[in-house]
Amino acid sequence: MSGFDDLGVFFSDNFGSEDQPDDQNINRQEIKKRLKDFIRQFHEGNFSYKYRDLLKRHYNTGNYCLEIELEDLSNFDEVLADKIHKLPAEHIPLFEDAVKEVADEITQPRPEGEEIVQDIQITLRSNANPIPMRNLKSDQMANLVIMSGIVIAASSVKAKATKLAIQCRTCRNIITNISVKPGLEGYALPRKCNTQQAGAPKCPVDPYFIMPDKCKCVDFQTLKLQENPEDVPNGELPRHMQLYCDRYLCDRVVPGNRVSVIGIFSIKKSGGASRKNNREKVNVGIRAPYFRVLGINMEGAGQSSSVQLTPAEEEEFIQLSTRPDLYETIAKSIAPSIWGSVDVKKAISCLLFGGSRKRLPDGLTRRGDVNLLMLGDPGTAKSQLLKFVEQVSPIGVYTSGKGSSAAGLTASVIRDPQSRGFIMEGGAMVLADGGVVCIDEFDKMREDDRVAIHEAMEQQTISIAKAGITTTLNSRCSVLAAANSVFGRWDDTKGEENIDFMPTILSRFDMIFIIKDEHDESRDVTLAKHVMNVHLNSLQAAEKQEGELGLEMLKKYISYCRSKCGPRISASAAEKLSGRYVMMRNSAGEYERETGKKIGIPITVRQLEAIVRISESLAKMRLAAFATDADVDEALRLFQVSTLDAAMSGHLSGAEGFTSEADQEVISRIEKQLKRRFVIGSQVSEYAIVQDFLRQNYPERSIYKVLTLMLRRGELQHRMQRKMLYRIK
Repeated sequence: MSGFDDLGVFFSDNFGSEDQPDDQNINRQEIKKRLKDFIRQFHEGNFSYKYRDLLKRHYNTGNYCLEIELEDLSNFDEVLADKIHKLPAEHIPLFEDAVKEVADEITQPRPEGEEIVQDIQITLRSNANPIPMRNLKSDQMANLVIMSGIVIAASSVKAKATKLAIQCRTCRNIITNISVKPGLEGYALPRKCNTQQAGAPKCPVDPYFIMPDKCKCVDFQTLKLQENPEDVPNGELPRHMQLYCDRYLCDRVVPGNRVSVIGIFSIKKSGGASRKNNREKVNVGIRAPYFRVLGINMEGAGQSSSVQLTPAEEEEFIQLSTRPDLYETIAKSIAPSIWGSVDVKKAISCLLFGGSRKRLPDGLTRRGDVNLLMLGDPGTAKSQLLKFVEQVSPIGVYTSGKGSSAAGLTASVIRDPQSRGFIMEGGAMVLADGGVVCIDEFDKMREDDRVAIHEAMEQQTISIAKAGITTTLNSRCSVLAAANSVFGRWDDTKGEENIDFMPTILSRFDMIFIIKDEHDESRDVTLAKHVMNVHLNSLQAAEKQEGELGLEMLKKYISYCRSKCGPRISASAAEKLSGRYVMMRNSAGEYERETGKKIGIPITVRQLEAIVRISESLAKMRLAAFATDADVDEALRLFQVSTLDAAMSGHLSGAEGFTSEADQEVISRIEKQLKRRFVIGSQVSEYAIVQDFLRQNYPERSIYKVLTLMLRRGELQHRMQRKMLYRIK
């Protein structure tokens, strides 16, 4: 009951009218009480007090952080959850105060020396669908927002003051406990000293300076978030957003991680305002947006935020995995508008599903991703297959070899325009972490740029040591590359001269397909009919043929299998594979029985692991726990029709010892005779050399191989005139 002398308090606000409604006028004590009740009383069906027990456990272990699910808060008090959504900047500090008071109650008695209760950080989590970054508008400013994207840059951890202590230079007056707004907002020091001492001179303008040793600080870090590639419309650049993380949210993610963040859409002062005629400030009301993070949820490798599965779809996928013709169905569903290339499509199916990544007891890892290289003539739909894989893969990045540098594929170190310090930005292989990177025109890349991805293809990491930054990024992605031969079209007479790749890069591909545009009348008729069919039906509604899966369904099934299944090779299949490996090493395998010739094909452990990965990917398609003997047989067949056939045709004889001993002996004989018969400095036509050795019954392929080797070593020099001439050096 108010008395007659309760006159109230009246004040004048120079920056706003007195009758302006006060939106920030919230009943703080009532809200804090309700939040304390939530921490104390919220329980699940089995009466386990979720947040109370979690808070006690975290506090006793020194982890002063508590994660709250917004759905739980909505179930407890929907009005309170709505207030936090609309005014998070005012309610989150109240939430942290409430949690601190509850922690004081439930952790009694504490050990000596720990009477002061530590501050607790509240982080949020929500299962709601994220908003695309380009849909964030001004009406969502200061609201609680959820969005997703890829972290492409991260700054070092710095300190930000929450409580300031300042001192006057002249009168030495100290002012402490000045609160600083959270986020990227700063504090403007007072222009004048408010202390007047008798007999002392008046303090000058701008007298205050900050006392760092008496300030209270917290860690903070800024991140650069890029929107997901699948959310970017064609022809537009991906958008970026600056993120502000503090305390326990620092160092949670690295460049390349796909994350879903929840926080406050905020604004900051965009640089110093310039003056015009010393009176009006230009752009005084414009502020730059940034995102104050209250919770980070990292998405798993191979799972895209846009792929959401319902229980009905999961049931459908489990039934699909039991179909006996699943392997052929998936292969048919890979780029159905492209006719033929059945084995290539089966290999791409294995690449999309991938094997199992293994971490060994000694700390080393074995990659599970399958790498595939397609070599061949132009017009054989290699680029179309790459474009399809980019669409159907849960995470896919497409790039062209000619327009990609080593830094664009791996990672770059740039100078941050705000802090002027160096920060790191991830490239295509970092952004494709957990998915597939498609590199077209692989042969047009510079040799130095190809060398840069050696580590990323085998160890699946990218090591950076530039400008004082030494770190390692993850690039756990499959590589699907397409390349043409040196001469534009494949020339069988040139042998390995068609390929301009080093053995080091060739050995990192699990399967290498040579795709030739062969002239066959019946094949050409079928292909022409198929192409005409595609063009005639292009305007009609796209209807999938019988036995094919739709694009969206295939994409969801791949994502589901990659997240739910990690098969291993069974004991019997491993024994069978090891036996086949020994037989291949001893030149007595299946190839010998088929051809009747004893040709040694030494394969390395790297190729043996490739067959294991292919077998595991075949098992993953069926959601099986172990790869069987049938999977090993199919993996060996795919390896036979790809890498081994390419090796036996002589086109890849430089790759990891793919030249047989008999071939090597013939090559050395031809080379010795060539050096002995022709005088140094003489000029001989290529035709004369080839015909001379053909008359001695040497194979033409070996003759061209010797000429290519001598050209590379500089022992020959060719001059293009009316006919090819070689100068012996």
